Amino acid sequence: MFLDKMQQIKETLSSKSSVVVAFSGGVDSSTLAALAYEALGDNALAVTINMHSLPAGELQIAKDVAREIGIKHKIVDFDEFTVPGFVDNSPDRCYHCKRSILGLLLEVAGEEGYEIVTEGTNITEMQGRRPGMKAVAEMAKQVMSPFLQFSVTREEIRQMAENMGLLVARKPSSPCMASRIPYGKKITSEGIARVKSAEEYLSTLGFTQFRVRDHGDIARIEVTIPDFPNVLKRKDEIMNELKRLGFHYVALDLEGFRSGSLDEVINK
Repeated sequence: MFLDKMQQIKETLSSKSSVVVAFSGGVDSSTLAALAYEALGDNALAVTINMHSLPAGELQIAKDVAREIGIKHKIVDFDEFTVPGFVDNSPDRCYHCKRSILGLLLEVAGEEGYEIVTEGTNITEMQGRRPGMKAVAEMAKQVMSPFLQFSVTREEIRQMAENMGLLVARKPSSPCMASRIPYGKKITSEGIARVKSAEEYLSTLGFTQFRVRDHGDIARIEVTIPDFPNVLKRKDEIMNELKRLGFHYVALDLEGFRSGSLDEVINK
């Protein structure tokens, strides 16, 4: 089934003279970039938006994956703190940010002479609360979303990535660092840097599926339940490092890792 969808997407992309791919280096955008390159070769351009809230190491991953695919790659700096609605961190923060990023990609496409922008939202993301989807829907006439068009699930994208031999095929998702800060708490560059440093530290200890949520004085660590013993085994060094970063208390969330846990409060 996923092979048929791969072919349909490549045929759709081939109908365009050239495309800009919104490219973070995650599995969704990497798979789309690889399909675009197979369809259009050098008439496909992967564009990575480099922003303050990009998780540590993600820019380098994007560079490495673009090189692996062979696609042309452009990095564009973006200051999300200039986006109205971002700093205030309202529940629709992602809408404002996504719309600004898509607008920037359209500007790049126009300046570089590419026909259309394409992005990698998948059908699985239609479930739950997804403010960014509103921006994708509003700009659907200007921005292609092939995974939505052909009802491609997240797991099918991973199958496509494995079929094409992409190293990121099983890479965990890594949303922007602003998603670590509870709604209503203003986002600052210092806050983003603190959470980024905390997560970068945990990654050096071998954790791969986790989040550090910033509740002011409290760092709430989410890891997969099988990783609980590893956290407790290293609790002293983890606690000391996070306190060094400015947290007064360090807590382990007993519900374990789950994407979008900060939405749980507003969904009640």
